[in-house]
Amino acid sequence: MSGTRPPAPSRHRSALRTTAVALAATIVVGAAAVTIPAAQAATSLKDLATAAGKDIGFALDPGRLSESAYKSIADSEFNLVVAENAMKWDATEPSQNSFSYGQGDQVASYAASTGKELYGHTLVWHSQMPSWTNNLSGTALDAAMKNHVTNVATHFKGKVASWDVVNEAFGENGERRTDSPLQQKLGDGYIETAFRTARAADPTAKLCINDYNTDAINSKSTAIYNLVRDFKARGVPIDCVGFQSHLIIGQVPSTMQQNLQRFADLGVDVRITELDIRMQMPADASKLATQAADYKKVFQICNAVTRCQGVTIWGITDKYSWVPGVFSGQGAALVWDDSYAKKPAYDAIASAFGGITPTTPPVTTPPVTTPPVTTPPVTTPPPSAGCQVSYAVNQWNTGFTANVTVKNTSSSALNGWTLTFSFPSGQSVTQAWSSVTTQSGSAVTVKNAAWNGSIPANGSTQFGFNGSHGGTNTAPSSFSLNGTPCSVG
Repeated sequence: MSGTRPPAPSRHRSALRTTAVALAATIVVGAAAVTIPAAQAATSLKDLATAAGKDIGFALDPGRLSESAYKSIADSEFNLVVAENAMKWDATEPSQNSFSYGQGDQVASYAASTGKELYGHTLVWHSQMPSWTNNLSGTALDAAMKNHVTNVATHFKGKVASWDVVNEAFGENGERRTDSPLQQKLGDGYIETAFRTARAADPTAKLCINDYNTDAINSKSTAIYNLVRDFKARGVPIDCVGFQSHLIIGQVPSTMQQNLQRFADLGVDVRITELDIRMQMPADASKLATQAADYKKVFQICNAVTRCQGVTIWGITDKYSWVPGVFSGQGAALVWDDSYAKKPAYDAIASAFGGITPTTPPVTTPPVTTPPVTTPPVTTPPPSAGCQVSYAVNQWNTGFTANVTVKNTSSSALNGWTLTFSFPSGQSVTQAWSSVTTQSGSAVTVKNAAWNGSIPANGSTQFGFNGSHGGTNTAPSSFSLNGTPCSVG
């Protein structure tokens, strides 16, 4: 799991798509040959990402563009840019209804002049709010928030491709964070209000919610998942979810790809918005090798999820990283060191795109079957012996995550399904997704969610859950689908 961090300057990005022209070179990305311009033939991370149809972004402080080494890397290695601080509320509206876009416009101009996509960060965030908001009543703060979103989104309309509309709204327990004045004064509805206001101001920009410590399947990411699912069901505008991914070496979550995929299955894009991977200082060869492997793993995860738009690294050089100022004794979190030398992470990222032959076999994960989005009508049982269940577990201490695949092996489609099984070792389900799951004693009943009730003949669907155990976690040995026993495989 990623390390918990106190409130600190937050960060973000989006995507660039270019087409090959004139003479071209061919590189291999995954299993597919991809053509890119010969003049740009796979000499940078930007080339590799663009060839793969992904963004690779960085967080920019425009004041550093005067530093030649900084600008050279910014120009050549990235196809997306996000303002580190220049578009936040305190920077863009220092006095009420008096807007200041100087540095934000510098970032937008840099993006336009270098052909990079511009990602907006952030319209609404409880941190880095200007001091004049402190004494506003709920009604006044609501009006001020709407006015701010409208003015900033309108100012950058046509320049910003995507916005982090709301940033860091949830606590670690999955509840709304209690230290937010927005939550305290405006209640749960402020997130929906912000998204609707942003859509009205800029109908073409993609609208995202962004948070940290949500890389794994956990209480916080599930709370955001439930919010997105609710928004999609009610027609509240939301297009994407950002995962900040401020990680610690050796701690890329095992459920990260599954987590991103479950959001993508809701019909939204996903993004790694603020990646850095820190270590206890001093750095050494072993730590840097672990860091490189972790960077590679994160990029591979994004590459494996079709709706993952790309990865943004929260900065360029360790010289300017936010990490040492917040996490005492930790640092070296970025891809270039204090002197702008490439660290092993650079080649590891290139390897994730297929640009460098890896020294170890690449990590591959079977593709996740995305079920059709349908509302189940009447339940129809399958013919006898018409189902197969695969049950995979990742466990730790007294907890575990189970990923379950249900396959309809019959010749008839299923419209509505119920899977039943029993735990043999006293396990308990604590949290489930892509299903409606209940438990009575050892008996577990899993019903389809509203969107995955239809399983075509020879098709499958997936769901999962977190659970607890007392030290023994024996897998269930038998499953029944709509009352019919299933084979286990």
